[in-house]
Amino acid sequence: MHINIRHLVEGAREAKGTVIIIDVLRAFSTACYAINKGIETIIPVGDIDLAYQLKEANPDYLLTGERHERKPEGFDFGNSPTHINDAAITAKTMVQTTSSGTQGIANAINADEIITGSFVNAGAIINYIRKTNPKEVSLVCMGFACSYPTAEDTLCAEYIKNELEGQPNDFATMVQKIKETDGARFFDPATEDWSPESDFHLCMDLNRFDFILKVEKVGDLNYLRKLKI
Repeated sequence: MHINIRHLVEGAREAKGTVIIIDVLRAFSTACYAINKGIETIIPVGDIDLAYQLKEANPDYLLTGERHERKPEGFDFGNSPTHINDAAITAKTMVQTTSSGTQGIANAINADEIITGSFVNAGAIINYIRKTNPKEVSLVCMGFACSYPTAEDTLCAEYIKNELEGQPNDFATMVQKIKETDGARFFDPATEDWSPESDFHLCMDLNRFDFILKVEKVGDLNYLRKLKI
């Protein structure tokens, strides 16, 4: 098994084999919490106009995501796992568009298969890769708004790679490093409305979920489906 770590949109476009699109803070952590709350299908889209169109055509869909970290006008939820986790969710389908994670899915054009990546289901991702034993694994770190690499995504990729290669991990040290760098914004009271501190802790809850989210393409749309491991 050959394991690569790649970054940003360019990395997504170059990625081959089993591709894990990583967005820890917060898209693919939020997606797991949404599935756990009863959402059965997530439609990840890069284009916000398409997200609006899907909601207009399907009013019962949950419309979630962010631009510049904040909830766009007309969305049901932003990109906060806290807000999803604390809400009463009755919808079964969720449309999700974000500045990083969903852009990676849209650009992973050379992948044999795509799954999402975060710490909250890292163990399930690792078990799935061990079970399927692909020749090539690409861990794509989407960073902040696809503009620059971030500690949380890079360290999540390193965590998964280390586990697959039998190398040790120090998760507590990883969390502290993330908290002191790219995760520091979650501890700023000025961002509490859209990026509460609790989001950080929910996204760092290692192996909380025992399932992966795998991309299934149907027509022109991608769907994230839960696959329990």
